[in-house]
Amino acid sequence: MNMMTEFGHTIESRTRTFLETTHHRMLIGDQWVEAVDGQRLEVINPADETVLGTVPAAQKADVDRAVRAAGQALENGPWGRLRPSERQNLMLKLADLIERDAKVLAEIESIDNGKSAQIAQAVDITLCIEFFRYMAGWATKIEGASLDVSVPFAPPESEFFAYTRREPVGVVAAVVPWNFPLLVATWKLAPALAAGCTVVLKPAEQTPLTALYLGSLLQEAGFPEGVVNIITGDGPDAGAPLVAHPGVNKVSFTGSTEVGKLIGRAAMDNMTRVTLELGGKSPMIVLDDCDPALAAQGAAQAIFFNHGQVCCAGSRLYVHKKLYDNVVAELAELAKALPMGPGLDPQTHLGPLVSREQLDRVCGYIDLGREQGAELVTGGARANRNGYFVEPTVFASTDDTLRIVQEEIFGPVVVALPYEDLDDVARRANDTPYGLGASVWSNDLSRVHRLVPKIKAGTVWVNCHNMLDVAVPFGGYKLSGFGRDMGRQSLDAYLETKSVFMAV
Repeated sequence: MNMMTEFGHTIESRTRTFLETTHHRMLIGDQWVEAVDGQRLEVINPADETVLGTVPAAQKADVDRAVRAAGQALENGPWGRLRPSERQNLMLKLADLIERDAKVLAEIESIDNGKSAQIAQAVDITLCIEFFRYMAGWATKIEGASLDVSVPFAPPESEFFAYTRREPVGVVAAVVPWNFPLLVATWKLAPALAAGCTVVLKPAEQTPLTALYLGSLLQEAGFPEGVVNIITGDGPDAGAPLVAHPGVNKVSFTGSTEVGKLIGRAAMDNMTRVTLELGGKSPMIVLDDCDPALAAQGAAQAIFFNHGQVCCAGSRLYVHKKLYDNVVAELAELAKALPMGPGLDPQTHLGPLVSREQLDRVCGYIDLGREQGAELVTGGARANRNGYFVEPTVFASTDDTLRIVQEEIFGPVVVALPYEDLDDVARRANDTPYGLGASVWSNDLSRVHRLVPKIKAGTVWVNCHNMLDVAVPFGGYKLSGFGRDMGRQSLDAYLETKSVFMAV
């Protein structure tokens, strides 16, 4: 038998084989290696708190090895000499392999992260495949421009010719979070590879397993050694020396605003190019013409998708006072009905949080909400079961200054707040340090079009939330970071512009 069943879910034999290899290694050059000092980190299953296995705990010496391998692949290996069409074909081959192993990757992601395997396959892995294919096409469409120059101070008989080249920025440090481990890694790998860069990828220490599986697919696809190196370890010991390494030319980080600030400062010492996609406290604004049932369903999807562990989750729900009571009551009923359980269970919608640290953080904010006077409508407790489960929680309040309204919780916790005036709600929606996402719910397109420009956010959804497409840039305003992932715009972050000026 090549498959086994758990929670009514048939597990792929390759998933089982991968997880049975509990002593994982990291990829540097073309070798699967241990950390230089032999230290290791445990990887925990958040659904039952068991140890899945261990991975190397990389230190500065391991970072040096990985950056050196990436630099050699770019400068001395075949990668820097490949034609754009050859890079494109390798990326398309990798996309095909991800598609072949989509269920395996979804299962590993579910067990490692806690999310639903079905949702991971339908959303995370599907977007990975599509984005590699989308960016593969851009590998053959990188172009400069010829310029007709004047040089007004040159002698009249002089002739000049100028043009620009787009060249890979160099070695990229890609540091990814634990909430969408493989998907966010793809957001960084795909444009970097299309541009001709090499990469050192550091997954979050809580969720390293799909990145390591991806490493085997990169080898199977035929990528030259050192083009993508994958190191495992924690932030202080592996992430910090990576982003500050003088051999790194570009840092792409997704994670918390606090860590993003540290990375920005470290990168500035070397004038390293940086893209940061950071935290959020995204508002969902329900206008008075919206169907209350539709608004409640939208709010549930906006906050409870991926257990609220989404940087652009709709964690602040502004509802016109005319609809407020109905929407909050309907949302509470939807929250109570959400099936909770391990990600491999096909009935599960709400899985565990990723770690005990995250569970304690979310429960701490729930306690804080009660203490500061918010009305607890539903939820508000750790679920009575093993694993890092917390009940989907709805608060009601009229006070925008509460910490649960102002600060990112990163869990299944939403605060509903009433409003009356459209200009006032736009001001309140903007009244946080963040500006990643927002949504507006209405069929009155005239009012929607007037409201959208007033919202300071990188993405504004209308009658939906958390929708993504590989062609649409994603990123934030203010403390939500700068630069964009996905879309044509993401490629520019991995390219330098060189001007060439010639006297004829």
